[in-house]
Order: sequence, then structure tokens, then C-alpha cells
Amino acid sequence: MSALGKLIQIEARLFVRDPMTFVVGLLLPTVVLLGLGAVPMLREPAEDMGGQRFIDYFAPSVIVMAVGVIGLTNLPAVLAAYREQGVLRRMRTTPVHPMKLLVAQLVVNLGASLLSAALVVAAGNLVYGVPLPKHAWGFAIAFVLGITAVFALGMLVAALAPTARAASGLSTVLFMLAMFFGGVYLPRFMLPDAIARAGDFVPPGVQSLLDAWTGTAPAVVPLAVMAATAVAAGAVAARIFKWE
Repeated sequence: MSALGKLIQIEARLFVRDPMTFVVGLLLPTVVLLGLGAVPMLREPAEDMGGQRFIDYFAPSVIVMAVGVIGLTNLPAVLAAYREQGVLRRMRTTPVHPMKLLVAQLVVNLGASLLSAALVVAAGNLVYGVPLPKHAWGFAIAFVLGITAVFALGMLVAALAPTARAASGLSTVLFMLAMFFGGVYLPRFMLPDAIARAGDFVPPGVQSLLDAWTGTAPAVVPLAVMAATAVAAGAVAARIFKWE
């Protein structure tokens, strides 16, 4: 097995062995969706949601949670802790460059986000009949661009934060903003129109996910904003990231 493959394997084991990360990162979004669906009223069509059920309307917001909780909280905290503890500095003296550790972290956390989102979609469909995304290609594009933007922001936090505590503080602020604009704390139809529209452009772009879920091709501008955010945040993070 290559050095990178071994690192990915080790990081995956560490991820799974951390009960808080595993439960909150992988299972919490699905638990939230199933818990809401257990309320009979939320499984009835509602006029203020265009005849949709609340459980169907809210599913993309749970996807926002699935992506955000890992990309904006777990990833930057772990990378900042590795730097603070000298793990990255010590790896620079070995044949295994610390860049491989960063790649391993990205692979594991991206895989966890994909699995968490897949669990939300599968559980909602199997338990409550939440429809699968009707515009499959649009949903795939929106999801990939959205998750890339979120992880680029997570890497930027890891690059900026001098300590794990600072990373946790910065990432918590970003996470709360993403959840607010993504309609997790308060459904988007209950938000002021200006805030709801702003949420279209806040990674991972909940409106694009919702549009594709209901069968409409996502708008180009929000997708372009996700791509630009991913490129800009990723480039800055790569430029300023310090190994020690």
C-alpha cells in the first residue's frame, strides 16, 4: 500500500473512533430528518410550501447540515490541531511529506460528507417517501460545487487559525452562518426575502439543491458563485497555509 493510502486508512480509523465526530458528523443530519418526519403534521402538504410536505422541503437544508458539520467544523479543527501539536512539522523531516496528510484528511472528510448526505437521502426516501432528486445532473453539479466551496472555506480557516481553539471559534461562526442561511435553524420560507435570497449564494447553496431536488435546473449565477468561492478560498488557503 502506498504512503498516501496508508495515511487515508489511518485517518479514517481515527475519524470512526471519535464518537463525537462519528455521531455528529455522520448520523446527526439523518436523525434530525427522521425526527422531524415523525411529526405527522410535517408529513402533510402545506400551501405556504407550494403544496410540498415540510419534510420534503426541508431535506436540502439537512444536506447543508451534513456538509457543513464536517467541512466547517471537523476538518479545520483537526488540521489546526495537527499543526499546533507539531505533527505537520515532524512529518516534514520524514519521506512522507505533510501534504499527503492534508490530502488524506480531505479524502476522509469528503467521503464522510458524501456518506452523510447519502444517508439523509436514503433514509428520507425509505422511511417517509421523500422523493429522490428529480434533476439528477443538476443536483450532482450543485452538490459538488457546494461541497467544494465549503471545504475550501474549511481549509482557509485551518490556514488562518494559529491554534485548534481559534480554528474551532472561527469555524463555529461560519457553520452557524451557513446553517442560518441554509434554512436549518429556521425554514427558508419563514425568513425575510432578502435573507432567503442571500442564502442562495452562501455555500453550499441550498436553493440550487432544492431546485434540482424538485426537478428544476439550478440557476447559473449561484453555481458560479460556489465555483468562484471554491477557487478563491482554496487558492488563498494554499498560499498562506503554514506547516508550523
